[in-house]
Amino acid sequence: MDNRELLFGLNEMEGIGWKSIDRICKAGFLTNEVFSCSAEDWGKAGISGKMSAKLAADFDESWIRKRRSLMEESGAAMVTILDEDYPAQLKETAQPPWVLYYRGRLALASRPSVAMVGTRVPTAYGRKVGEMLAEELSAGGLTVVSGLARGIDSICHEAALAGPGSTIAVVATGLDKVYPPENRELERQIARAGLVISEYPLGTPSHPGLFPQRNRIIAGLSLGTVVVEADLRSGSLITADAALEAGRDVFAVPGPLTSPKSRGALELIKQGAKLVTGAADIMEEYVSYLPAKGLKESSADGLAGQSGDGQIEKKLTSEELHLYHILHQGPFSLDELLGSTRWDFGHLHSVLLSLIIKKAVTQLPGAIYKVI
Repeated sequence: MDNRELLFGLNEMEGIGWKSIDRICKAGFLTNEVFSCSAEDWGKAGISGKMSAKLAADFDESWIRKRRSLMEESGAAMVTILDEDYPAQLKETAQPPWVLYYRGRLALASRPSVAMVGTRVPTAYGRKVGEMLAEELSAGGLTVVSGLARGIDSICHEAALAGPGSTIAVVATGLDKVYPPENRELERQIARAGLVISEYPLGTPSHPGLFPQRNRIIAGLSLGTVVVEADLRSGSLITADAALEAGRDVFAVPGPLTSPKSRGALELIKQGAKLVTGAADIMEEYVSYLPAKGLKESSADGLAGQSGDGQIEKKLTSEELHLYHILHQGPFSLDELLGSTRWDFGHLHSVLLSLIIKKAVTQLPGAIYKVI
């Protein structure tokens, strides 16, 4: 049995957490010899008496195979830190999960991503901004990562699903325990078109202490974290702190000074987070991460290369950038653009005219538009 299966088995053991596995690995116990270890042997690896006895009695090849079968029967898969397709961004963090359980497109976890987090009870302003930013970031090819929570998380997942970037939901339960329950259908949609991941074995229920641990994965998968709307004691600030600890960028959306739900974001801006007034403020930081080759690997992707476009994009507003990225997928008629953007005719025509003036887009006969 190889080391990745041993890691999986240890991660499946109730009572064995990240630090225990770390001690076992450092003690050199990650070999097939562990199956003959006594409780005393496990104790030498720093495992407590009660847990040592449990490992000595239950941890064997048949038990691991049984747990693997149960996972696969549920429709889930797993990747360990020893695998080549384990997300490189996450592996660079201080405490990367030993095992990730997932449903969906694992390749998304290795794509350029941005985390979007915020309050579970957003204002109308927060809902609108979260939806707009997530939609435009996904349209631009960035994968949106969030935690499947109520409020901003759910809004951003839904908005990002349809775009080439899609979305990743990092959950704080086993994959068979959707929380909150009302997001079960959203979780199914993400598993089909995006990616749902967890570091916890099947059957793990929701518990308050698991959410801060989940947040480090959200930040670790991402190039940067965007705080849309959050109070000073919001869990979103834990994700922002995790991003800073991992050396990643932090962005914050400004809000009304009188709104308690803007205090956290405003405090982050005071501390040096980049102020966000549109998706372009985020996209401009990651142009070099979005080469055409990487995006064309997905059938849903359509953003063209950035080598010559970076200078053009710096001149565009967030709305112009959104339309510019749509047109990178191929020539579109005016009617098709009306359907894709859901803007009214006057507004769409105004943005198109501005793009033509800036020599980013050209008009063909028959009211067809394409990038230059």
